[in-house]
Amino acid sequence: MLLALLCALQVAAATMPASSVSPLMVRVGDRVRAIAVVTKSGQQSIRVDQLVAALGGIFSDEGDGRLQMQLNDRKLTVLERAPYVIAGRDTLQLSSGVFRRAGVAYLPLSFATQTIPRLVATLRYDASKREMRRITSATAPRTESPRAESGNPKSPIPPTARPKLASTTASLRQRVVVVDAGHGGPDNGMSGPIGAPHKVKEKDITLAVAKALRTALERRGITVVMTRSTDTLIALSDRGKIANHSKGDLFLSVHVNAANPRWRDPGGARGYETYFLAEAKTEDEKRVEAMENEAIRFETTADASRDDPLGFIIRDMAQNEHLRESAQLAELMQRGLRRIHPGTDRGVKQAGFRVLVTAFMPAVLVEIGFGSNKADSSFMTDPDRQRDLAETLADAATSYFERYERKVGGTP
Repeated sequence: MLLALLCALQVAAATMPASSVSPLMVRVGDRVRAIAVVTKSGQQSIRVDQLVAALGGIFSDEGDGRLQMQLNDRKLTVLERAPYVIAGRDTLQLSSGVFRRAGVAYLPLSFATQTIPRLVATLRYDASKREMRRITSATAPRTESPRAESGNPKSPIPPTARPKLASTTASLRQRVVVVDAGHGGPDNGMSGPIGAPHKVKEKDITLAVAKALRTALERRGITVVMTRSTDTLIALSDRGKIANHSKGDLFLSVHVNAANPRWRDPGGARGYETYFLAEAKTEDEKRVEAMENEAIRFETTADASRDDPLGFIIRDMAQNEHLRESAQLAELMQRGLRRIHPGTDRGVKQAGFRVLVTAFMPAVLVEIGFGSNKADSSFMTDPDRQRDLAETLADAATSYFERYERKVGGTP
Protein backbone atom coordinates (compact mmCIF):
# COMPACT_ATOMS: atom_id res chain seq x y z
CA MET A 1 0.00 0.00 0.00
CA LEU A 2 2.76 2.43 1.00
CA LEU A 3 4.77 1.47 -2.08
CA ALA A 4 1.79 2.16 -4.33
CA LEU A 5 1.30 5.58 -2.73
CA LEU A 6 4.93 6.51 -3.29
CA CYS A 7 4.68 5.46 -6.93
CA ALA A 8 1.56 7.56 -7.36
CA LEU A 9 3.32 10.60 -5.90
CA GLN A 10 6.28 10.11 -8.22
CA VAL A 11 3.98 9.91 -11.24
CA ALA A 12 2.18 13.09 -10.14
CA ALA A 13 5.47 14.92 -9.69
CA ALA A 14 6.67 13.80 -13.10
CA THR A 15 3.53 15.06 -14.82
CA MET A 16 3.41 18.40 -12.99
CA PRO A 17 4.57 21.27 -15.27
CA ALA A 18 8.03 22.50 -14.31
CA SER A 19 6.88 26.05 -14.92
CA SER A 20 3.87 25.87 -12.60
CA VAL A 21 3.76 28.85 -10.22
CA SER A 22 1.02 30.73 -8.43
CA PRO A 23 -1.20 32.71 -10.82
CA LEU A 24 -1.55 36.47 -10.78
CA MET A 25 -4.98 37.55 -9.54
CA VAL A 26 -6.59 40.51 -11.30
CA ARG A 27 -9.49 42.24 -9.56
CA VAL A 28 -11.72 44.74 -11.36
CA GLY A 29 -14.68 45.61 -9.17
CA ASP A 30 -16.30 42.35 -8.03
CA ARG A 31 -14.78 40.36 -10.86
CA VAL A 32 -11.59 38.39 -10.15
CA ARG A 33 -9.59 36.52 -12.78
CA ALA A 34 -6.55 34.29 -12.36
CA ILE A 35 -3.83 34.79 -15.00
CA ALA A 36 -1.41 31.91 -15.39
CA VAL A 37 2.28 32.65 -14.81
CA VAL A 38 4.92 30.56 -16.55
CA THR A 39 8.65 30.25 -16.00
CA LYS A 40 11.26 30.39 -18.73
CA SER A 41 15.00 30.41 -18.02
CA GLY A 42 14.26 31.07 -14.38
CA GLN A 43 12.10 34.15 -15.06
CA GLN A 44 8.37 34.38 -14.42
CA SER A 45 6.33 35.65 -17.36
CA ILE A 46 2.69 36.31 -18.14
CA ARG A 47 0.51 36.22 -21.26
CA VAL A 48 0.01 39.81 -22.37
CA ASP A 49 -3.36 39.35 -24.08
CA GLN A 50 -4.90 37.66 -21.02
CA LEU A 51 -3.51 40.31 -18.68
CA VAL A 52 -4.87 43.21 -20.73
CA ALA A 53 -8.27 41.54 -21.14
CA ALA A 54 -8.52 40.92 -17.39
CA LEU A 55 -7.77 44.61 -16.76
CA GLY A 56 -10.55 45.61 -19.16
CA GLY A 57 -8.17 46.94 -21.78
CA ILE A 58 -7.67 46.47 -25.51
CA PHE A 59 -4.73 44.48 -26.86
CA SER A 60 -3.34 44.41 -30.40
CA ASP A 61 -0.59 42.19 -31.80
CA GLU A 62 -0.37 42.93 -35.51
CA GLY A 63 2.96 41.21 -36.09
CA ASP A 64 4.75 44.48 -36.90
CA GLY A 65 7.21 44.23 -34.03
CA ARG A 66 4.97 46.17 -31.63
CA LEU A 67 2.45 45.11 -28.99
CA GLN A 68 -0.22 47.79 -28.47
CA MET A 69 -2.26 48.10 -25.27
CA GLN A 70 -4.96 50.55 -24.27
CA LEU A 71 -5.46 50.61 -20.49
CA ASN A 72 -7.94 53.24 -19.37
CA ASP A 73 -6.71 56.44 -21.01
CA ARG A 74 -3.11 55.23 -21.44
CA LYS A 75 -1.72 53.73 -24.63
CA LEU A 76 1.28 51.45 -24.12
CA THR A 77 3.56 50.17 -26.87
CA VAL A 78 6.02 47.36 -26.22
CA LEU A 79 8.84 46.92 -28.73
CA GLU A 80 9.25 43.23 -29.50
CA ARG A 81 12.88 43.51 -30.61
CA ALA A 82 13.98 45.68 -27.69
CA PRO A 83 13.02 45.43 -23.99
CA TYR A 84 11.22 48.77 -23.72
CA VAL A 85 7.70 50.05 -23.29
CA ILE A 86 6.66 53.46 -24.63
CA ALA A 87 3.79 55.27 -22.93
CA GLY A 88 3.14 58.77 -24.19
CA ARG A 89 6.27 60.77 -23.57
CA ASP A 90 7.98 58.18 -21.37
CA THR A 91 10.10 55.14 -22.19
CA LEU A 92 10.71 52.48 -19.54
CA GLN A 93 13.08 49.53 -19.68
CA LEU A 94 11.77 46.03 -19.02
CA SER A 95 13.70 43.30 -17.22
CA SER A 96 13.55 41.27 -20.43
CA GLY A 97 11.87 41.38 -23.81
CA VAL A 98 8.97 39.57 -25.42
CA PHE A 99 9.09 35.82 -25.87
CA ARG A 100 6.52 33.75 -27.73
CA ARG A 101 5.08 30.35 -27.04
CA ALA A 102 2.88 28.88 -29.78
CA GLY A 103 2.81 32.35 -31.33
CA VAL A 104 1.44 34.00 -28.17
CA ALA A 105 3.34 36.94 -26.64
CA TYR A 106 4.59 36.81 -23.06
CA LEU A 107 6.21 39.56 -20.98
CA PRO A 108 8.05 39.40 -17.64
CA LEU A 109 5.75 39.34 -14.62
CA SER A 110 7.34 42.60 -13.46
CA PHE A 111 5.63 44.29 -16.41
CA ALA A 112 2.33 43.71 -14.58
CA THR A 113 3.53 44.19 -11.01
CA GLN A 114 5.88 47.16 -11.50
CA THR A 115 5.67 48.79 -14.92
CA ILE A 116 1.91 49.07 -15.41
CA PRO A 117 1.25 50.56 -11.95
CA ARG A 118 3.87 53.24 -12.72
CA LEU A 119 2.16 54.16 -15.98
CA VAL A 120 -1.56 53.76 -15.21
CA ALA A 121 -2.68 55.72 -12.16
CA THR A 122 -5.79 53.59 -11.48
CA LEU A 123 -4.00 50.23 -11.36
CA ARG A 124 -2.24 48.92 -8.28
CA TYR A 125 -0.38 45.76 -7.31
CA ASP A 126 -0.74 44.21 -3.85
CA ALA A 127 2.32 42.00 -3.33
CA SER A 128 0.91 40.42 -0.13
CA LYS A 129 -2.08 39.05 -2.07
CA ARG A 130 -0.28 38.69 -5.42
CA GLU A 131 -3.13 40.70 -6.83
CA MET A 132 -3.54 43.50 -9.35
CA ARG A 133 -6.60 45.66 -8.94
CA ARG A 134 -8.19 48.75 -10.34
CA ILE A 135 -8.94 51.56 -7.94
CA THR A 136 -11.57 54.20 -8.53
CA SER A 137 -10.53 57.40 -10.27
CA ALA A 138 -11.64 59.36 -7.22
CA THR A 139 -8.93 57.76 -5.09
CA ALA A 140 -6.26 57.61 -7.76
CA PRO A 141 -3.50 60.23 -7.55
CA ARG A 142 -3.52 62.92 -10.17
CA THR A 143 -1.03 62.39 -12.95
CA GLU A 144 1.57 65.09 -13.35
CA SER A 145 1.10 67.27 -16.37
CA PRO A 146 3.87 69.25 -18.05
CA ARG A 147 4.47 72.40 -16.05
CA ALA A 148 3.74 75.59 -17.89
CA GLU A 149 6.85 77.69 -18.16
CA SER A 150 6.74 81.08 -16.53
CA GLY A 151 8.71 84.05 -17.69
CA ASN A 152 12.07 84.59 -16.04
CA PRO A 153 13.49 88.12 -15.86
CA LYS A 154 17.04 86.80 -16.33
CA SER A 155 16.21 84.73 -19.39
CA PRO A 156 17.88 85.99 -22.59
CA ILE A 157 14.78 84.84 -24.49
CA PRO A 158 11.74 86.70 -23.09
CA PRO A 159 8.47 84.73 -23.25
CA THR A 160 6.95 87.31 -25.60
CA ALA A 161 9.72 86.61 -28.12
CA ARG A 162 9.12 82.87 -28.11
CA PRO A 163 6.92 81.49 -30.90
CA LYS A 164 3.24 81.04 -30.17
CA LEU A 165 1.68 77.64 -30.72
CA ALA A 166 -0.74 78.86 -33.38
CA SER A 167 1.95 80.56 -35.46
CA THR A 168 4.44 77.68 -35.40
CA THR A 169 2.21 74.66 -35.86
CA ALA A 170 -0.85 75.84 -37.80
CA SER A 171 0.39 74.35 -41.09
CA LEU A 172 2.04 71.24 -39.62
CA ARG A 173 0.63 67.75 -39.31
CA GLN A 174 1.28 66.00 -36.01
CA ARG A 175 5.03 65.48 -35.82
CA VAL A 176 7.01 63.17 -33.55
CA VAL A 177 10.41 64.10 -32.13
CA VAL A 178 12.47 61.51 -30.27
CA VAL A 179 14.53 63.19 -27.54
CA ASP A 180 17.54 61.24 -26.34
CA ALA A 181 19.27 62.17 -23.07
CA GLY A 182 22.83 60.90 -23.39
CA HIS A 183 24.29 58.25 -21.04
CA GLY A 184 22.44 57.22 -17.84
CA GLY A 185 22.49 54.59 -15.10
CA PRO A 186 26.02 53.28 -14.45
CA ASP A 187 27.27 55.33 -17.40
CA ASN A 188 27.84 58.82 -15.98
CA GLY A 189 29.35 60.21 -19.16
CA MET A 190 31.86 62.95 -18.53
CA SER A 191 32.36 64.59 -15.12
CA GLY A 192 33.78 68.02 -14.45
CA PRO A 193 34.75 70.79 -14.29
CA ILE A 194 38.50 70.27 -14.27
CA GLY A 195 39.93 71.18 -10.87
CA ALA A 196 36.53 71.70 -9.21
CA PRO A 197 35.94 70.00 -5.83
CA HIS A 198 32.32 69.22 -6.70
CA LYS A 199 31.78 67.37 -9.95
CA VAL A 200 28.75 67.39 -12.23
CA LYS A 201 27.76 64.36 -14.30
CA GLU A 202 26.85 64.45 -17.94
CA LYS A 203 23.93 62.05 -17.47
CA ASP A 204 22.24 64.45 -15.03
CA ILE A 205 22.65 67.51 -17.25
CA THR A 206 21.44 65.76 -20.38
CA LEU A 207 18.34 64.40 -18.63
CA ALA A 208 17.42 67.82 -17.22
CA VAL A 209 17.80 69.50 -20.63
CA ALA A 210 15.96 66.65 -22.38
CA LYS A 211 12.99 67.00 -20.03
CA ALA A 212 12.91 70.76 -20.59
CA LEU A 213 13.12 70.12 -24.34
CA ARG A 214 10.18 67.74 -24.09
CA THR A 215 8.09 70.45 -22.45
CA ALA A 216 9.16 73.06 -25.01
CA LEU A 217 8.30 70.82 -27.96
CA GLU A 218 4.94 69.82 -26.50
CA ARG A 219 4.09 73.51 -26.08
CA ARG A 220 4.52 73.76 -29.85
CA GLY A 221 2.09 70.91 -30.46
CA ILE A 222 4.77 68.31 -31.23
CA THR A 223 4.56 64.76 -29.89
CA VAL A 224 7.67 63.75 -27.93
CA VAL A 225 9.07 60.30 -27.17
CA MET A 226 11.91 60.07 -24.65
CA THR A 227 14.47 57.30 -24.97
CA ARG A 228 14.90 57.64 -21.22
CA SER A 229 13.06 59.78 -18.69
CA THR A 230 14.86 58.43 -15.60
CA ASP A 231 18.43 57.66 -14.60
CA THR A 232 18.68 54.36 -16.45
CA LEU A 233 21.01 52.86 -19.03
CA ILE A 234 19.62 52.47 -22.55
CA ALA A 235 21.84 50.66 -25.04
CA LEU A 236 23.10 52.93 -27.83
CA SER A 237 21.67 50.67 -30.53
CA ASP A 238 18.32 50.44 -28.72
CA ARG A 239 17.88 54.21 -28.71
CA GLY A 240 17.63 54.16 -32.47
CA LYS A 241 15.21 51.23 -32.31
CA ILE A 242 12.98 53.19 -29.97
CA ALA A 243 13.02 56.08 -32.42
CA ASN A 244 12.17 53.87 -35.38
CA HIS A 245 9.35 52.00 -33.65
CA SER A 246 7.94 55.33 -32.46
CA LYS A 247 7.84 56.43 -36.11
CA GLY A 248 9.79 59.55 -35.20
CA ASP A 249 10.29 62.40 -37.64
CA LEU A 250 13.45 63.69 -35.92
CA PHE A 251 15.97 62.25 -33.48
CA LEU A 252 17.71 64.73 -31.15
CA SER A 253 20.45 63.40 -28.88
CA VAL A 254 21.68 65.73 -26.11
CA HIS A 255 25.24 65.39 -24.78
CA VAL A 256 27.92 67.30 -22.85
CA ASN A 257 31.43 67.63 -24.23
CA ALA A 258 34.77 67.15 -22.45
CA ALA A 259 38.17 68.53 -23.33
CA ASN A 260 41.04 66.36 -24.49
CA PRO A 261 43.42 66.27 -21.50
CA ARG A 262 46.36 66.49 -23.92
CA TRP A 263 45.30 69.93 -25.10
CA ARG A 264 47.45 72.87 -24.04
CA ASP A 265 44.67 74.33 -21.86
CA PRO A 266 41.96 71.68 -21.50
CA GLY A 267 40.14 73.58 -18.76
CA GLY A 268 39.78 76.60 -21.03
CA ALA A 269 38.03 74.77 -23.86
CA ARG A 270 34.35 75.63 -24.09
CA GLY A 271 31.50 76.02 -26.55
CA TYR A 272 28.83 74.09 -28.40
CA GLU A 273 28.74 71.99 -31.56
CA THR A 274 26.21 69.87 -33.44
CA TYR A 275 26.96 66.59 -35.21
CA PHE A 276 25.21 64.64 -37.94
CA LEU A 277 25.98 61.10 -39.02
CA ALA A 278 28.89 60.69 -41.43
CA GLU A 279 32.44 59.44 -41.26
CA ALA A 280 34.55 61.60 -38.96
CA LYS A 281 37.15 63.62 -40.86
CA THR A 282 39.17 65.62 -38.33
CA GLU A 283 41.02 64.35 -35.27
CA ASP A 284 38.69 66.31 -32.97
CA GLU A 285 35.61 64.78 -34.61
CA LYS A 286 37.15 61.32 -34.13
CA ARG A 287 37.87 62.19 -30.46
CA VAL A 288 34.25 63.13 -29.75
CA GLU A 289 32.99 60.10 -31.69
CA ALA A 290 35.14 57.75 -29.62
CA MET A 291 34.14 59.48 -26.36
CA GLU A 292 30.40 59.21 -26.96
CA ASN A 293 30.60 55.67 -28.40
CA GLU A 294 32.53 54.51 -25.34
CA ALA A 295 29.21 54.09 -23.51
CA ILE A 296 28.91 50.69 -25.20
CA ARG A 297 31.26 49.24 -22.57
CA PHE A 298 28.37 49.43 -20.09
CA GLU A 299 26.15 47.31 -22.38
CA THR A 300 26.83 43.73 -21.37
CA THR A 301 24.95 42.25 -24.34
CA ALA A 302 25.90 44.78 -27.00
CA ASP A 303 28.08 44.00 -29.99
CA ALA A 304 31.11 46.23 -29.57
CA SER A 305 32.47 45.60 -33.07
CA ARG A 306 33.17 48.85 -34.90
CA ASP A 307 34.79 47.43 -38.01
CA ASP A 308 33.24 46.84 -41.42
CA PRO A 309 29.52 46.69 -40.44
CA LEU A 310 29.48 50.20 -38.97
CA GLY A 311 31.55 51.60 -41.82
CA PHE A 312 29.17 50.03 -44.32
CA ILE A 313 26.13 51.53 -42.61
CA ILE A 314 27.73 54.96 -42.48
CA ARG A 315 28.72 54.84 -46.14
CA ASP A 316 25.26 53.61 -47.06
CA MET A 317 23.50 56.34 -45.11
CA ALA A 318 25.83 58.94 -46.58
CA GLN A 319 23.91 58.42 -49.82
CA ASN A 320 20.56 58.66 -48.11
CA GLU A 321 18.42 61.76 -48.07
CA HIS A 322 18.48 61.65 -44.26
CA LEU A 323 22.12 62.75 -44.41
CA ARG A 324 21.25 66.01 -46.15
CA GLU A 325 18.26 66.58 -43.91
CA SER A 326 20.38 65.92 -40.81
CA ALA A 327 23.00 68.40 -41.97
CA GLN A 328 20.32 71.07 -42.43
CA LEU A 329 18.84 70.33 -39.01
CA ALA A 330 22.31 70.53 -37.42
CA GLU A 331 22.85 73.95 -38.98
CA LEU A 332 19.54 75.22 -37.56
CA MET A 333 20.49 73.87 -34.11
CA GLN A 334 23.87 75.55 -34.25
CA ARG A 335 22.43 78.85 -35.46
CA GLY A 336 19.95 78.92 -32.58
CA LEU A 337 22.56 78.13 -29.94
CA ARG A 338 24.67 80.97 -31.30
CA ARG A 339 22.09 83.44 -30.00
CA ILE A 340 22.01 82.30 -26.38
CA HIS A 341 25.22 80.40 -25.58
CA PRO A 342 28.10 82.34 -24.00
CA GLY A 343 30.67 79.84 -25.26
CA THR A 344 32.44 79.41 -28.60
CA ASP A 345 30.57 78.40 -31.73
CA ARG A 346 32.46 75.23 -32.70
CA GLY A 347 30.32 74.65 -35.78
CA VAL A 348 28.51 71.78 -37.45
CA LYS A 349 30.54 68.58 -37.58
CA GLN A 350 30.17 64.97 -38.61
CA ALA A 351 31.00 61.66 -36.94
CA GLY A 352 29.86 58.04 -36.78
CA PHE A 353 27.96 58.02 -33.51
CA ARG A 354 26.43 54.63 -32.73
CA VAL A 355 23.37 56.32 -31.25
CA LEU A 356 22.66 57.93 -34.64
CA VAL A 357 23.48 54.90 -36.81
CA THR A 358 20.25 53.01 -36.08
CA ALA A 359 17.89 56.00 -36.18
CA PHE A 360 16.57 56.01 -39.74
CA MET A 361 15.36 59.60 -39.81
CA PRO A 362 17.04 63.01 -39.72
CA ALA A 363 19.18 62.78 -36.59
CA VAL A 364 21.66 65.03 -34.81
CA LEU A 365 23.75 64.93 -31.67
CA VAL A 366 24.14 68.25 -29.85
CA GLU A 367 27.08 68.90 -27.52
CA ILE A 368 25.58 71.74 -25.46
CA GLY A 369 28.85 72.73 -23.78
CA PHE A 370 32.04 71.54 -22.13
CA GLY A 371 31.44 70.06 -18.70
CA SER A 372 35.20 70.24 -18.18
CA ASN A 373 34.99 74.05 -18.32
CA LYS A 374 33.81 75.90 -15.19
CA ALA A 375 31.88 78.60 -17.08
CA ASP A 376 30.15 76.14 -19.41
CA SER A 377 29.41 73.81 -16.51
CA SER A 378 27.81 76.63 -14.54
CA PHE A 379 25.76 77.61 -17.60
CA MET A 380 24.48 74.08 -18.27
CA THR A 381 23.53 73.32 -14.65
CA ASP A 382 21.48 76.52 -14.22
CA PRO A 383 17.77 75.55 -14.56
CA ASP A 384 17.00 78.86 -16.33
CA ARG A 385 19.76 78.29 -18.86
CA GLN A 386 18.61 74.69 -19.34
CA ARG A 387 15.19 76.01 -20.30
CA ASP A 388 16.82 78.50 -22.67
CA LEU A 389 18.76 75.68 -24.32
CA ALA A 390 15.58 73.64 -24.61
CA GLU A 391 13.60 76.52 -26.14
CA THR A 392 16.36 77.12 -28.68
CA LEU A 393 16.54 73.48 -29.74
CA ALA A 394 12.74 73.34 -29.95
CA ASP A 395 12.74 76.45 -32.15
CA ALA A 396 15.25 74.79 -34.46
CA ALA A 397 13.14 71.64 -34.74
CA THR A 398 10.03 73.69 -35.50
CA SER A 399 11.90 75.70 -38.14
CA TYR A 400 13.11 72.47 -39.71
CA PHE A 401 9.56 71.13 -39.94
CA GLU A 402 8.30 74.37 -41.47
CA ARG A 403 11.08 74.34 -44.08
CA TYR A 404 10.42 70.71 -44.86
CA GLU A 405 6.68 71.34 -45.30
CA ARG A 406 7.41 74.18 -47.71
CA LYS A 407 9.88 72.04 -49.65
CA VAL A 408 7.45 69.18 -50.16
CA GLY A 409 4.46 71.43 -50.70
CA GLY A 410 2.71 70.51 -47.45
CA THR A 411 2.74 66.77 -48.14
CA PRO A 412 3.68 64.65 -45.08
